[in-house]
Amino acid sequence: MKYRTLGRSAWNVSEIGFGGWGIGRSWWGKTDDKESIKALKTAWDCGINFFDTAYVYGDGHSEKLMGENLPREAIIATKIPPKNNEWPASPKTSCSKAFPAKWILDCTERSLKNLGREQIDLTQFHVWTDAWLDDEGWQGAIEKLKQDGKIRAFGVSINDHDPNSAVKLVSSGLADTVQVIFNIFDQSPLERLFPLCQQKQVGVIARVPFDEGGLTGMLSKDMKFEGDDFRKQYFKGNNLTETIQRVEKLKAFIGDGTHSLPELALRFILSHKVVSSVIPGMRKTKHVLDNVGVAGSVLPPALVNELHAHAWKRNFYAMWEE
Repeated sequence: MKYRTLGRSAWNVSEIGFGGWGIGRSWWGKTDDKESIKALKTAWDCGINFFDTAYVYGDGHSEKLMGENLPREAIIATKIPPKNNEWPASPKTSCSKAFPAKWILDCTERSLKNLGREQIDLTQFHVWTDAWLDDEGWQGAIEKLKQDGKIRAFGVSINDHDPNSAVKLVSSGLADTVQVIFNIFDQSPLERLFPLCQQKQVGVIARVPFDEGGLTGMLSKDMKFEGDDFRKQYFKGNNLTETIQRVEKLKAFIGDGTHSLPELALRFILSHKVVSSVIPGMRKTKHVLDNVGVAGSVLPPALVNELHAHAWKRNFYAMWEE
């Protein structure tokens, strides 16, 4: 495993992190806790020391699995959901409705209990809009949590496909990290967010590296998503067919040291030094072993430039929310 500094912190985090949405037993169909626990322990044994979760991943279930099965040395990031349950955050909504101070404090205590810890390494707002930047309520709550030793660092998870909605926050210095969608299809953070994060030494956590499974190359036109798997909506209509067509074009880049599409996807992200850690979801041990094998491996600059031409501007989440 290779490690990178998380922004201006002194933390060396594994460049391959562990995304904990899938182990929360919600939105991803069938999930086996025994397999999830095995995946967590395998990840730690393979050198992964950065684990990302959230309360809404199974109403604390993902947090509990991490708290019960990871050593104290593991760096765990979790997220506070918006009180008004509005996804994504709207600049027309006041911060007092989404993240009132008491809600922030109460949610932190709830997550501390789930994790079985006295301190959370990184707490994040699960949605964000720069319209909330000057709100003194959330600022005071976060400062109190830091002073009381309840959290070590603060960040936000940026709205889907909208990296520019957090550039004012990054400029302000109030956030230690940002978590953002960044993959071969969505390269929009390269325009404004990443240069600013590098300038302000804000840690970057790259999420959705495989485009919810699209960039694994394992989807087919006749694929059926079972149970409560949210991808039934994400890939509805023509979304699945169009994704597969674009993925087929990417397969031409496999070779010359890159053996699979998931490897290409991860190496593309790791080729950007501003990224501190990329957090693919890993519900199974096989996922862990496949992903950790990519650590320390970047793409040649010429290939990265070629992949820039495969950026694809769209928002399947917005269609899902309608």
